[in-house]
Order: sequence, then C-alpha cells, then structure tokens
Amino acid sequence: MRLSKLSIVAIAPMTDLSSSPIGALSTAELDIGGMTCASCVRRVEKALAGVPGVVDVSVNLATERANVTRVNADEPAAIDALVKAVANAGYEARPVVQAQAVSGAAAAEAEAARRQQVRQELAGVAVAAAFAVPLMLPMLAAAAGMRLMVPAWLQLMLASVVQFACGARFYAGAYHAVRARAGNMDLLVALGTSAAYGLSVWQMFAHPGDVMHLYFEASAVVIALVRLGKWLEMRAKRETTAAIRALNALRPDRARVRENDGRERDVPLEQVRVGMVVVVRPGERLPVDGVIRDGRTHVDEALITGESLPVTKGPGERVTAGSINGEGLIAVTTAATGAETTLARIIRLVETAQAKKAPIQRLVDRVSAVFVPVILLIAFASLAGWLLAGASVETAILNAVSVLVIACPCALGLATPAAIMAGTGVAARHGVLIKDAEALELAQRVSVIAFDKTGTLTLGKPRVVAFESADPLDDSIGADRLTALGLAAALERGSEHPLAHALVAAFEAERSGRPWPAVSEVQAVPGRGLRGRTDSQTLLLGNGRWQTELGIEPPAALLERAQALESAGNTVSWLMRAATPSAPGAVLALIGFGDTVKPDARAAIERLAARGVRSVLLTGDNRGAAASVAAALGIDEFHAQVLPEDKARVVQELKRTSGGIVAMAGDGINDAPALAAADIGIALASGTDVAMHAAGITLMRSEPSLVADAIDISRLTYRKIQQNLFWAFVYNLIGIPLAALGLLNPMLAGAAMAFSSVSVVTNALLLKRWKR
Repeated sequence: MRLSKLSIVAIAPMTDLSSSPIGALSTAELDIGGMTCASCVRRVEKALAGVPGVVDVSVNLATERANVTRVNADEPAAIDALVKAVANAGYEARPVVQAQAVSGAAAAEAEAARRQQVRQELAGVAVAAAFAVPLMLPMLAAAAGMRLMVPAWLQLMLASVVQFACGARFYAGAYHAVRARAGNMDLLVALGTSAAYGLSVWQMFAHPGDVMHLYFEASAVVIALVRLGKWLEMRAKRETTAAIRALNALRPDRARVRENDGRERDVPLEQVRVGMVVVVRPGERLPVDGVIRDGRTHVDEALITGESLPVTKGPGERVTAGSINGEGLIAVTTAATGAETTLARIIRLVETAQAKKAPIQRLVDRVSAVFVPVILLIAFASLAGWLLAGASVETAILNAVSVLVIACPCALGLATPAAIMAGTGVAARHGVLIKDAEALELAQRVSVIAFDKTGTLTLGKPRVVAFESADPLDDSIGADRLTALGLAAALERGSEHPLAHALVAAFEAERSGRPWPAVSEVQAVPGRGLRGRTDSQTLLLGNGRWQTELGIEPPAALLERAQALESAGNTVSWLMRAATPSAPGAVLALIGFGDTVKPDARAAIERLAARGVRSVLLTGDNRGAAASVAAALGIDEFHAQVLPEDKARVVQELKRTSGGIVAMAGDGINDAPALAAADIGIALASGTDVAMHAAGITLMRSEPSLVADAIDISRLTYRKIQQNLFWAFVYNLIGIPLAALGLLNPMLAGAAMAFSSVSVVTNALLLKRWKR
C-alpha cells in the first residue's frame, strides 16, 4: 500500500526515559509503506535497529507505523537516516506527526486519503476479477455438464493483464525482498503465480491447439483473490482505528475569543493561548481545556470519559476540549490548548498503545524470521517429491505453487496488532485508557488489586455526620445547637481544608437565613486546629490531641460518642472555649466527619472477586476508618495508617507473597510511588501527567467499576490474540501439508490465504461489541 498524502515531521520527547544513563532518549514515528506480512515487519525492524543511536524499534503491521526510540537524536539528520534505512530495505518511510497536534481538518484529510487508498485497491480487485472470470468459464461450464473452451491466445491476453498489471505490486515487493536477501508474502505470490503462468505459456507453445492443459486461470484467480483479501483487510483495519478517528473528530478548528473590550472574534485554534477567554455557544464543542468563568450548562463528555449522561457545570468548574456544550452560553478561561489538552493526551495514549507490541508478539517475530525460507524449502521439496513419485511436471509445479500461495504469513502479522487496536479502542470509548500493549497483557493476569481508600473507593469529600453540643451550652454563646454550629463554621470559613468545606456546607444547609456569627483574629495552630475570638471569649476548634494537651475534659456522654464515631471510621474534632483567669476551658461541641463509600464500589469489588481477583485496601486513615470501609465493601485484608511512601513497600510485599500480578489503583498523585511499584498501576480520573506516566491504565471517570471493566477488556482482548494466533498457525499447519500432498489447487489455496487474513481481523473487531 502506498503512503497517504498527510505526513508531517514530529519528534516527541519521552520524559519518563530522559533520566536514562545512556543519554536523553526521544521517539520518532514513521509511516511505513509496502509492508504486506509479518516477514516485512521483521525486515523493517532489523533495518531501523541498524541505524546508529537506535535503542528500540516497534513496527506495527496493522497501523503500518514504526515507533523508534533513539539516543541524543533530535536533529533532522537522524530522521533522514531512519527513512534511508527503510528505503534500503525495500520499503517507503515518512515521518508522521503526533496525533495531538493534528487539527480536525487535517485528520479529515488523512481519513479521506485512506479512503482513497481503499477505493484504489477495490478498483484493482475489480480489474483483476473482470479478466480472471472469463478464464474460469470452462471450469464452471464443466461443473454444469457443458463443454466450453476459451482460445489459448485469448487466455494468454487476459492472464497477462492480470499477471503483469494487477500483479505488478507483487513483483515490486519480491524484487525488494530479494535485494535485501529476505523473503515476504510478495515473493511467495510472485513465485507461485509466475510458475503457473510460465507453465501455461510453455504448454501453449509446446502443444499448440491443446487448451486442456493450460493453467492461466490458476495464476489470474490467485492474484485476484489475494488482492480481494488485501482490500477486505484494509477495510477491516480501518475499523480497528475507529476510536482514534472518533477522538480526532472531536477537535474544532476554530475558537471564539472574547477580547478585553468585550468584543468576540473567531480565530484559528492554534492562535488561542492560555489565559484567553473562549466563548462557547449551546451545542458547540469546547475547543480548549479550561475553567468556566461565566454561565451554567450541561456538558456531554461521553466520548472523552465514557460518562453517558451530561454533567452539570458552573463557574469555577473545569471543562475539557472536545466535549459538547449543552443548553447554556459559557465563557471559559483557557487552561490548556493543542498538545496539552486532556483530549490530546488521550489520543496520544491510545495511539501509543496501538503502536506498541505485546510480549506475546515475540513468538510471532521468531516464527516470521524463518517462515519464508522454510516455505520455499517445503515448496521445493514438494516439487521434487512429486517428480520422483512419477507425477507429471504440470502436477508437481501446481502442487508447489499451492504451497507457496497458501503459506502467506499475513494472518500471523495481523493477529496481535489487530486485537490490540480493537481492544484499546473499545476501552477508550468506555473511559479506560491503556498505556501500551504490555499493560494490556499484564492486566489480564492480575490476581491482586491494592486500592487506595480516599478518593478511590470513597468519594474523598468529607461531610459532617455528627454535631453534638455539650449539655447545657454555655449561656455566653446562646442556647441552641445551630449557634454552636455557626461558630465552628465561622472559624473554618476562610480555610481550604476539606473538613472546613464540610463544616461550612453543613451550616449553610441549616442556617435558613440566620447571619454568620462574628469571629475575628482567626489563626491556625499547626498540627492542632484553629483559634479565634468572639466579642466575649476565645474559641478553639481542633483535634483530640489539642483537647488533651489543654486539659479540657469533655462530658462523659460526648467522650463515649467520640469513641464510637472513631471506631466507625470517622474523624472527630472539638469546639472548645479557651480557659480564662476566671473560668476553666470547656468543650462546647463534638463534630464528627465521615467520608462516603462510592455507590458502585461494592459492586466493583464483587465483580473482581467473581473473576478471581483479590482486593486489598490501603489507607493512611486510622484503623477504625479502614475497618469500616473494608467491611462495607466486603474486603478481607486492609492496611491502615500507611504513609504514601509506605504504600509502595506494602505493594512490594503483596507481589512477594501473592506470587501473581499485583495492580495498584489510586488517584495517581499521592499514590504515584505505589502505582510505579505495582506490576501495573491504575490511576482513577486524575487525567494528570503524573497519572499518565506512573500508571499503565488511566480511568477517565472516578468509578471503581472501571477497574473491573479494564480487567474484563484486557482478558477478552488477550483471548482474541490467542484465538487469532491459533487460527493463523492452524491455517498454515493444515494448509501447507494439504497443498504439498496435492489436495489443494492454487485457486483454493489463494482463497484460503485471503480468508485467513480477513478472519483474524474480523475476529478482533468482535471486541467492539463489548458492553459492561
């Protein structure tokens, strides 16, 4: 296949490898033209690996791209060396841009070029079929009990057009393969069809007038079938990249910018800078990542997060490029554009996952390295064997041709990448971003998952679960509970602490128009709490340690209630009156803060257990909180009061004791050490660079059920890889002996070869039907 018209140079730095002792590493992507089978992949990889400075090469037959990792090679000359090496191996190469920098219009242009290639291939199939069908008429007539002969000269003309016009691509590929002292599908097809064609020409001139022993139809039909198979394969491969095309289509090309004087103007998206205000009308896609400055609306983020329902958004809330604005007019302060948007990072992750090879692919690479030479030997042995057995030259040659034709290694080359592309694509549509093929393969073997608690299994938003005042309240602050709640909330009103937000929200929900109490001189006491003054006294709001240090004893009923709250996994704070020369300090109220388990958390744990995956809870909270959440979710093992740096140690211990693959699921920021320590890290809903780099899987929604989805998709994808490899090997293990034994004619062999490639891609596409 020829290269598409869209090809733009880009070199992307690999920040996670830049600390390598061998020097700064960078990656380059190349479009590769002319590859037809697994042997071609092997040859391109070998050519690129021979370029100085190259430390790793991965070539994908399904995407027709090469991913090259190099040392200290940012200059254009390094790209030229890669392109030249591929050209010397007999293929075409051209640098391509990372998808995150391509606009929607450019993506549409590339898609149009790919469609044109498919149409051109179909035209070639149509021409080959039109000239091959008349050659088959005698065979079809004989099957119907009729006798029909096509003149030898007409057969020669028809077959020559198919052989040298429609089959020219196979000769070109075979020439490059021979020049590089290697073999590929083109070589097998060229040798096989040339043998059948040459035999027919020899018979035609050696036995004039005898059309019974001409085999022009064999060579012509084989070429037509192989090209038909390539066309079906190209169409099927386009479906495996549907996820990338859908994501690319989300990017608008222009944005409406609001100037400082209030005027609005449309500008190309590349002119938008961080800090600019972008206006988005109802029904439009957001062109940038940012924070809503004005307006309220609902935003449809389905293709980005997998969330099926629109999400309510208002001032101060973040929105993502590519999502659809609902009914409201909003103004968004730009936080990221172009390559830095969440959508761009998603596309980059999906493309990287589809480009990389799974470890199981190494088996295919080893086989493809010797496949074509072995097939040539088998074909020669079949030819010699039939001749020695006394068969005619025609029979021996046709049987050898059948061996060459059926042995095309296309299916082997497509088996793994087609499944990976389909699997990562369906995962992305459901909000699961898989970093690479190795992560996908590891995920299907996970036996233990360690979950962070706060923000992963719980909402991570504390709320006031108990507020109980001392009885009776001090007359100086009033006689009702709401007054005490207001004083506590007023102390916390200027704090950004999550507990402060919970306390303020609790008072706002109950005050019903009551004014905020006047509290002044509020100051933080590190490690203890807050101090502030009212008109008549000093108030303290803090933890149990501070209350003990001050020697303020709470009433027995409140102390008992505090112990019960802590045992249930809640955090307890105390509102106190500071001691004065005339009066001792006193507890005014107890405040209990609790987190809420996510609605789908228990179902997620149960789904994992049903799949044989054991869940472990890791948290920095007290043992009571850990035990409470573990009991609510049905988790048997938990580790409490674990610092972030200690979580990595616990994960290492789980790896040692479990004997299997251990995953870590966390928010991707505080849990980064543990994510990196696990065999595979799963980051929930952070969308940050930390999550992308530390985790093998990133979940675009903060839902534990997506962890089970990721395991399900990876296991199903791996099964498809195994099925594809099984069928690819079985086709050859069964077909080659049958062909060598004379039980398959060249036309049947060609049909079987074409069907093998299409079948493995079609099987991979069944992954697109996956539903939770």
